[in-house]
Amino acid sequence: MKRGSTLFLKIAVFLIGTPVLALCIFIVPEVANFAAVLFPDIPYINALVYIYLYATAIPFYVALYQAFNLLSYIDQNHAFSELSVRSLKNIKFCAILISALYVLGMPFIYLMAEVDDAPGLIVIGMVIIFASTVIAVFAAVLQRLLQEAIHIKSENDLTV
Repeated sequence: MKRGSTLFLKIAVFLIGTPVLALCIFIVPEVANFAAVLFPDIPYINALVYIYLYATAIPFYVALYQAFNLLSYIDQNHAFSELSVRSLKNIKFCAILISALYVLGMPFIYLMAEVDDAPGLIVIGMVIIFASTVIAVFAAVLQRLLQEAIHIKSENDLTV
């Protein structure tokens, strides 16, 4: 495959990561301070919000890195390899982890929405859970298809 044929997708992966990085740098401290104002009786709420939000950002960036690796494998004609299957497996795991973290954090998000009277927070949390679940299912389907294609390819290589 021609080198750089996936350049647009690599740029898209980079552009997806940039706003999330900006959110982590500029918005997470504001959310942590806001949570401290809403719940002054809970000690260390600032640290808990930081840990929770950055813990959800880590698998997001791992998944983006794996997507970038997958695109590199496609560029190098290694699309039908175990490396690609491993990348899809890691993407699936990261999406499941993000979804699970937000499911575990939904009670806190609900409490913040109740105190601040902002039901949009719950909707945002549900959208993140839904999107992560869809990505996990899509990656699992692609992983299974790729494994089947590799199996068929190896059988064909043996018969020739």
